[in-house]
Amino acid sequence: MARVLYWFRTDLRLHDSPALLAALNLKPAALFPVWCWDPNYIYKHRVGLNRFRFLLESMQDVSDGITKINPLSQLLVVRGDPSDLLPELFKRWSITHCVFEQDVNGYARERDKKVQDAAKKAGVEVVIEPGHHLWDVEEILKKHGGKPTMSMKALEGAVKGLGDPARPVDAPTKLPSPLLKGKSEPSERKALLSELRKTLEGLPEYSKKPGPPKVDLNSAELGGQRKPDGKVTCYDTLTGPDQDAKDGDKDNFTVPTLASLGMDPAACGAAPEASVPGGETEALRRLEKICKDAAYVATFAKPKTSPSSDTLEPSTTLLSPFLKFGCLSIRKLWWDTQDVIDNYKGSKTSPPENLHGQLLFREMYAVAELAVGDPFQGIRGNKVSRYMDWYLPTHYDKEGNKIEPRPRGDDVSESRLEAFRAGQTGFPWIDALIRQLRLTGWVHHLGRHSLASFLTRGQCWISWERGSEVFEEWLLDWDPNANPGNWMWLSCSAFFAQYFRVYGIATFPAKYDKSGGHVRKYCPELANFPDKFIYAPHTAPMEVQKKAGCIIGKDYPFPILDEKEEKARCLNRCKAAYDIGFYGTSKEVLEGKAEGILRKKHGEPDPKPPKRDPGTNSKIPDWAKAGHEAKSTTGSSAPPKKEEEDEREIEPHETDDHGDEAEQEEKGADGDEETGKEQKNGGTWKSSSKRKASKSEREGETASKSRKK
Repeated sequence: MARVLYWFRTDLRLHDSPALLAALNLKPAALFPVWCWDPNYIYKHRVGLNRFRFLLESMQDVSDGITKINPLSQLLVVRGDPSDLLPELFKRWSITHCVFEQDVNGYARERDKKVQDAAKKAGVEVVIEPGHHLWDVEEILKKHGGKPTMSMKALEGAVKGLGDPARPVDAPTKLPSPLLKGKSEPSERKALLSELRKTLEGLPEYSKKPGPPKVDLNSAELGGQRKPDGKVTCYDTLTGPDQDAKDGDKDNFTVPTLASLGMDPAACGAAPEASVPGGETEALRRLEKICKDAAYVATFAKPKTSPSSDTLEPSTTLLSPFLKFGCLSIRKLWWDTQDVIDNYKGSKTSPPENLHGQLLFREMYAVAELAVGDPFQGIRGNKVSRYMDWYLPTHYDKEGNKIEPRPRGDDVSESRLEAFRAGQTGFPWIDALIRQLRLTGWVHHLGRHSLASFLTRGQCWISWERGSEVFEEWLLDWDPNANPGNWMWLSCSAFFAQYFRVYGIATFPAKYDKSGGHVRKYCPELANFPDKFIYAPHTAPMEVQKKAGCIIGKDYPFPILDEKEEKARCLNRCKAAYDIGFYGTSKEVLEGKAEGILRKKHGEPDPKPPKRDPGTNSKIPDWAKAGHEAKSTTGSSAPPKKEEEDEREIEPHETDDHGDEAEQEEKGADGDEETGKEQKNGGTWKSSSKRKASKSEREGETASKSRKK
C-alpha cells in the first residue's frame, strides 16, 4: 500500500488543495505531512520579521487543522536542506510516493529538480499537481507559444481555450496517521512522534554541517531585521525544540519561533499587533466576511480604493498574503466572489478593475516569469526589461554571478536609498508609506505605486532592483512574480511605458486625504501641522513649525531632493533610454557599455546633495485648496473626481489603454534585435502619439534642453 510524504510549501491549507487530494486518492496506509524548514529562505532570501511571523502562524494553523482531523497527526517540521533531508525521510519512513504542489518559480525549480532526482534514485514516485494559480502556468505558457505575457490582452488570449478555473473542493474529513511501517497506532500523538524522531537519530544537524553561508541577507549588518546579536538556533536540531518552545512540545517536529530566527519585533521596528494574522482559518474568515457584502464584491474597482488605507482597515480585501502562502485557495476566492457577483442585481465592474482582474494580473506575471526565467528578478539578461542607466545597479562578477553584498555606489544615491528605507526622505507621504510597510508588512497598491515611482523614474533614479529588494524583505504578500513585475511596470522598464505619468508627492495623496490622516498616524512628529502644510512641512513658516512642535531639519528632515527638478531630469533620462532602446539582453548591456552610451545621450549630471535651506512659504499650495475634494483623515475618502485630475500626475494603473504597444513589447521580449530597434521610439510613448503632450511634459523637455545647453 502507498506510504505518502506530502510536502507542504506555499499551500498551507487543507481546503481545495489539488495536490493533497491527489495524495489522498492514492489511498495511503500512512500520510506524512512534512514541512522542510529550508535554510535558503533563512539566509539567502530577504525576509523580514512580519512575513516570517505570518508564515509561522500559517504553519501552526495548518498543523492544528491536521490534528483536528486526526489527533495522531500534525505538520512534521524538519529543519535543513530539502535535497538532503527528504531523501533520508524517504528511506527511514519507507515512503513510496512524494506529493507536492507545483511551484514554477526560480529557486523552486532548481530545488524541486534535485528532490525529484533523489526520489527517482530511491524508487519513490513523485506526484506534482498545480494549485497555486487559476490555471496551470506551464499550460498557459504553451498556449502563448512560450512567450512572456506582457499584457492582460495576451493573458486572456492564452487562457481562452483552457476554460473556466476548476471549482474548489472541500477540505478532507479524514487523514491517515504518519505511522512507521509495521507499527500500529499508539494511543497518543506524542508517542507516535517520538518513534518518528528516533528514526532520524544520527543525521547531522544543519548547524553542524559546513553551515550557514557567509552572506546572511537578513543580518542586521546587511540591513536585515535579525537582531545585531541575534543568533539563529532553529538548526541546532532536526525536529526542534526552539529555546523558547513550550516543554510539552519538546522535540516534536515543532514550528520554529521568531526568537530562534534571531528576530525580535521590538528590536527591528515591526509591529505584529498592527499587522495581519496568518493562517487558513483567518483567510476563510476574511473571505466569508467579504462575500457577505455583495455590493462591495460586485462593484469593486481597484483604482477607486484609497491609497491612504490602513493595514487594519483596508479599502481592499487584503487577501494577498493568504494567496501568497496558499492559506487561501485562489479558486475558492474566484468562485466564491463569482457566485456573489452572479446573484447581484445592480451594475457590476469587470476586469481588469474588479476582483477577478487582480487575480488575472497575478497570472500574467507568473507566466512572464516562467518564460523569462531567473533573470526576471533583475535587469541583466532579462529580455523584457528595458535598460536604463539607474544609480545603484546590481553588480556581477566576470562569470556573470550576482555580487552579494552589493558594492557601494555614489554617496548621494546611497544616502537617498538609506533615507527611503528609514522613512526619512523629508516627503511625508513617502515616509508614512514606508514606515507603514516596515511596521505592518502591507501598503495599499497605489501607495506602492507612489513609493516605486519616487525611488525610480520619478525622482531618485535608483534601480528598481533596489526597491524590489525593500519590498522583498518587508511585504507580507511578496511574490517572486508580481514583485519584480510591478517594479518593472512602475519604473516603465516593462509592461507599461508612459513614463511621463508621474505621481505627485503631495498632490496625489491630497486628492484622497487632504487632511493627511495617514501621515499624522505614521509620522506622528508631523501630527500638529495645519492641513495646508501636512504634505510639505518644509514650506511652513518657522512660527508654524514651532507651534506644531516640529522643526524641519531637526525633528523631521528637509527633503532629500528637489521634487520638480529631479522629475525633469528623470524624464530626460527616460526619453534617452527609450530612444536608444536597450534591453537586459542587449549586447551593450552584457558588455558593460550601455551606461556610458546613455549618459552621453541624455547629458544629465550625477546627483548632488540637497539644499538644506529650501526656504518657507505661507502661500496655500494648490493641492490644499478647497477645489480638491478629500474629506477623510483616515483614508476612507473617495478618489478624486475625473475633472479634478491633474494630467501631470494621473496614476498609471490597470485601466490604462495600451493600444498596440503590448504586442510591440511582446515582440521585443522575444529578444529580436530588429524588433528591439523598432521599439526605440517608445512602445507606449509611440502609440500615444495621437495624444497631445501636456504642458508639464513640454516644460519638462524644455527644462532638460536648457540644462544641456
